[in-house]
This record gives sequence, structure tokens and C-alpha cells, in this order.
Amino acid sequence: MRQCELLGISRASLYYQPVGPSDEELTLLRLIDEQYLKTPFYGSRRMVAHLAQRGYPVNRKRMQRLMRQLGLEAVYPKPKLSKRHPEHKVYPYLLRGVDIDYVNQVWSTDITYLPVLKGHFYLVAVMDWFSRKVLSWQVSNTMDGAFCIEALEEALLSYQKPSIFNSDQGSQFTANAFTGTLKNADVAISMDGRGRCYDNIFIERLWRSLKYELIYLKAFDDGRHLTQEMNTWFHWYNRQRPHKSLNYQTPDEIYYESRAEKEVICNTR
Repeated sequence: MRQCELLGISRASLYYQPVGPSDEELTLLRLIDEQYLKTPFYGSRRMVAHLAQRGYPVNRKRMQRLMRQLGLEAVYPKPKLSKRHPEHKVYPYLLRGVDIDYVNQVWSTDITYLPVLKGHFYLVAVMDWFSRKVLSWQVSNTMDGAFCIEALEEALLSYQKPSIFNSDQGSQFTANAFTGTLKNADVAISMDGRGRCYDNIFIERLWRSLKYELIYLKAFDDGRHLTQEMNTWFHWYNRQRPHKSLNYQTPDEIYYESRAEKEVICNTR
């Protein structure tokens, strides 16, 4: 076809229809994701052994590909941590030894994998560290950075900006578009060490709660169904779910009471 010649593409690629992941691959992705919640220090070798014990033989090369697809990396010290992407600036971790005393002092973000019957999605959330309140979230079927920026902008528009914003060193968060949004809002940028999920422990606990209390209990038909159920869950999480670490108060109770107290103190000075 003349159009293909002009565009420099083959006729085969024009008629190609993308094929979704197989049922087997979706099962493997879910098993890997579930195990990572329990043992984030498992690398590809241990994951291979774990799945073999469950009756799913997978070679290491495939396991590495599946873990990359999920955005998972074993938590352990690694050499040459200073080697960075030349186009992405990485910022230092600012929270070591810092006491978290009030709301909007520190926000954090992260991405996690969500399985559905016919595929999978990715979820990003922005959380206030002091209250554990989820300020915003977005779902995407790809790992590009646009949905992360949407979640960040929504949080900044809806709430008082934080003093510090913490994330991992994923390309979505080191990209200039994301860090530039924080700079324009005059927010200090903090980033975890690579492979150290416990630098961002509160949002890791959020993922564990979400998956065990919702994702692994239901079968989701598609992204729309998933989003509807998560909207209900996050509403319940913020407003009704008591947290032991918050003396059995809800994130909304802590967030709005603490913010009101701070405003009273500021107004009396």
C-alpha cells in the first residue's frame, strides 16, 4: 500500500492486532505480586523457587521480565547506587531522623500493580504521612508518567501543599514534568534509596491493606469496575476505617482535626 510506503511501515504492522496477556501469565503476575507483599526481599531466583513450589515452573529470564512488568525489585543493598539516568536528576532522601509532627508536613507517592480478569492496571496514590490520608489517586493501563502527574496536580489543587514530597526513584517521579510540578509549587523533593521500599513505609502499608481488603477478594471485569470499587474502598479507608497506629481514629479525623488545631495556633500568634 502506498500509504505504508510513505509512512515507512510494513503492511504486516498496519494489520497487526495486539494480543493481551494469557490466563497463565495473569496468574503468574498475581502470584508474584502477592508474594512480594509478604517478602519484598525476594529477587528473581527466590521467586522462581517459590513459584516452582506452587506448581508453576518458570525460568529466571521470564521471571525477571515479569518482575520488571510489575515494577518490582528486591529490597537489599546494591552497589553503584549513584549511577543515574543522565536526563533525570535524583534528589536526596530528606526524611532520615525527621519527626513527622503535623499534617501536610510530608506527602508521599508510589505505584502498584492491580490485577483484573482480562489484564492488569497500575495505581498511583498520594498520601499524607502524618494522618495516612489518601489525598488523590489515579489508575492507568500503562506505566507512563501522565497519570502520576494528574494525581499530584489533583492533590495540590485540593489540599494545602506539603513541606516535603517523597517518592522512590522510578522514572515517573524523576521525570522533569513531575519534579517541575513540585518545584513550581515550592515543595522540597525527597527520594528513597533504590530498592529501599521501607523509606516509603506508610504507602507500602496502604498497598498491603488495599490488596488484602479489596483486590484479592473480588474479581474485576474491567478497569471501570475496578475504579468504581476502589473509589468506594478509598472513601471507606479515609472516613471509616480505624487505624491502630492512629489510636483507632480514621485518617480524615486526624487530618482535619490536626489542620484545624494548627490554624487556631497560627491565628492566636
